[in-house]
Amino acid sequence: MNPAITNLVISLGAMQVARKIPFEDPDVLNYVRIGYAATQIITLVIYFYTSYKVKQKNDQTVLKYVEPANPMSPDSGGLITTTNRDYDLSEISKLLKGVYMGIAMMGFLHIYMKYTQPLFVQALMGIKNLYEAKPIAIHIFGKKAEGDLKRPFKGAPSMFGGGGNPATDKAAIEEAEKKVGGVKEE
Repeated sequence: MNPAITNLVISLGAMQVARKIPFEDPDVLNYVRIGYAATQIITLVIYFYTSYKVKQKNDQTVLKYVEPANPMSPDSGGLITTTNRDYDLSEISKLLKGVYMGIAMMGFLHIYMKYTQPLFVQALMGIKNLYEAKPIAIHIFGKKAEGDLKRPFKGAPSMFGGGGNPATDKAAIEEAEKKVGGVKEE
């Protein structure tokens, strides 16, 4: 199922359940805070463990692809030459940044704005995002890097039509090599 649709369904369902939770009760609120914190800690630990597993495997298989151009940045796109190890580590880094941004947003919403329902919703979304993370599926759940899990990972379809998926066909790679001469991703 499309991750955007599952996000919407889980968010709406969690908000309906959250409306029934008595957040005015300090004990209930503390339990929800503990649940949110535990979810975020578990998510971070699993991402760091996955990073460790990627480094331990040290898969130096060369991965070449043409990154799609970003309509907002004319310099984006082009040929990327990396390894499976470096690619997976960069994807895990993106996932970690997402967790950190979520924690910062929740800190602002809960501590400064005094909203409580998003704690419950984000605790559930953290678990869902962990389950849908492609590096987790490959390195923790042991799934083969085939189909949707084939590197480079296809991005989720955007609401605004931007983005696109990396091109891995030989013709696109040769065209980009002629154009640029090859760029090594760090």
